[in-house]
Amino acid sequence: MADLEGGTPLPLVPATGEEVAEVLAYALRHDERGKPRRGAAWEVAAAVLAEQLAAHLERANMVVVKKPPRPPHST
Repeated sequence: MADLEGGTPLPLVPATGEEVAEVLAYALRHDERGKPRRGAAWEVAAAVLAEQLAAHLERANMVVVKKPPRPPHST
């Protein structure tokens, strides 16, 4: 993985448990195209399940890393 100028690798940053739960909840609430799933139960179920999955990953000593934020583009 290299930065935009090429050459130097960008450091990976560990994600917090809250970030992992947020991303998992989004994935559970939306389909592969990013469209929301139908039904109010998805909201509650996604939030609960995402928190449980994030907690389990933490208990299993798993580390989820993320790329650093991209620089803003110029217009």
